[in-house]
Amino acid sequence: MSKKTSAKPSHREASPAEQTRAALVHAALKLFGRQGYDGTSTREIAAEAKANIGSIAYHFGGKEGLRTAAADYIVDTIQTIAGQAVGSQGIGSQAGPEAARAQLFAALERMVAFIVASPQAGEIVQFVLRELSHPTAALDRIYAGVFEPTHRRLCMIWEQATGEPAESERTRLTVFTLIGQVIYFRIGREAVMRRMGWREIGEAEAAKVVAVASDNLGAILAARSNAARKEGKP
Repeated sequence: MSKKTSAKPSHREASPAEQTRAALVHAALKLFGRQGYDGTSTREIAAEAKANIGSIAYHFGGKEGLRTAAADYIVDTIQTIAGQAVGSQGIGSQAGPEAARAQLFAALERMVAFIVASPQAGEIVQFVLRELSHPTAALDRIYAGVFEPTHRRLCMIWEQATGEPAESERTRLTVFTLIGQVIYFRIGREAVMRRMGWREIGEAEAAKVVAVASDNLGAILAARSNAARKEGKP
């Protein structure tokens, strides 16, 4: 007699407590980013999450614990996006320059898709900008969990693409430049839309940003390649 197996795996629904916890984290992320930590009360967070104010202490121990949970949410979210873009260790150590360059272009496109076009990114960027202006332990968690490892992976790919040492000052600054041009389209969103005559920045507009950012990346790679040839490097 054959044993029956279910065709589809069952997906457990989040419990009411888990739903409340998630709602509080999203509310804190939104309000801390918009109003700042000191400018946001637990009562406002509970109201935004449609939760009992006592649930903040129950789930997080208090307002500070909620800020930490919001930082961890950011780490988890961006780790997923970064993993899709550059992988956990960049690309294989035996990969040639062409494969590494292709990975850089793919990573740039994914960064634009998330940072520029995703509505979710707005609240994350606002929260992070607040932390960068007034660093707390939450920024430490975000830096250690996302900023540094993702930047290091991109630097490793840059070395494979160009031959420049991953941890050289020039490489690290170049990677910051590539990331920074993408982030501007989020933090300068209103100015960009007004100057470009756009009503929104959706998929179509993001594709135009990708095209220009890719041109910039291509120009930098070409300049590095020409300089290497003049120096007699392979």
